[in-house]
Amino acid sequence: MALSVERIRQSLCDGLLSFPITDLDDKGQFNPDTYRQRIEWFVSHGVSAVFVAGGTGEFFSLSLDEYRQIVRIAVDTVAGRVPVIASAGRSIPDAISFCKAAEEAGCDGILLMPPYLTECPADGVMAYAREVINSTPLQVIYYNRANGILQAEHVRQLAAECPNLIALKDGVGNIAALNDTIKTVGDRLAYIGGVPTAEIFAEAYLAIGVSTYSSAVFNFMPDMANTFYRALRGGDQATVTRIIKDFFIPFCRLRDRKKGYAVSLIKAGASIIGRSAGNVRAPLTMPTDAEYAELEQIIKANS
Repeated sequence: MALSVERIRQSLCDGLLSFPITDLDDKGQFNPDTYRQRIEWFVSHGVSAVFVAGGTGEFFSLSLDEYRQIVRIAVDTVAGRVPVIASAGRSIPDAISFCKAAEEAGCDGILLMPPYLTECPADGVMAYAREVINSTPLQVIYYNRANGILQAEHVRQLAAECPNLIALKDGVGNIAALNDTIKTVGDRLAYIGGVPTAEIFAEAYLAIGVSTYSSAVFNFMPDMANTFYRALRGGDQATVTRIIKDFFIPFCRLRDRKKGYAVSLIKAGASIIGRSAGNVRAPLTMPTDAEYAELEQIIKANS
């Protein structure tokens, strides 16, 4: 049974949000056994919610059949301990199919990705979001990024038209625009930081009232991720500064060397700590041996 709206919202507003990578075997096929173990490992480290088949989980490369397996395993493994949120997106029919699969599996909510690839005006994005959100009884988080960016008034309108829209995830990093949205829409929605390696924006997010964010590095540095979040919320600026300086800045410099490394480096990190989920699927690529060694040094220096 899905958790209550109040419980879901509480989890989105307070606590570290985790986005597990998707386990693939040496042939590039989904590995349900190691994925089940990964989800249990995540929950054991005290996450507030689990977002499965997200961007870090290579949603863009998954088939609907694989997605069905992923959401069922996640729901069964988490067993109501925290909310399970699954992604939906691509075309409207595809997004509705993903929503239906998530609902049937017992997920607690949907992270609605931007429409697939094409450039589109705001009213078209609104139509896309409205149709998908209204197709499901699940609570929906709108992911504001890429070609699906909505400004403050659009978000306010969408929230008014869609009662089950519960939150906005920011994937842009434009603090002024996000602050405009928060002040315009108010507490009708919860707000989540969602730029790649969101910790690098965490201080700015918190300053405007965004107290949670997606943590991809949780996949291989869960203790550090939790330490950083507690320090951030507790006002321990010395610890926040130290971790940003020693880990996140070097990590982001490595991440920025090649497109897609925001995901690829996460899988590499999981391999380094002995919890491999296989390689990323094309069109993403894995880091070089030299980059792998660099990441290994960053991890070692912060463990």
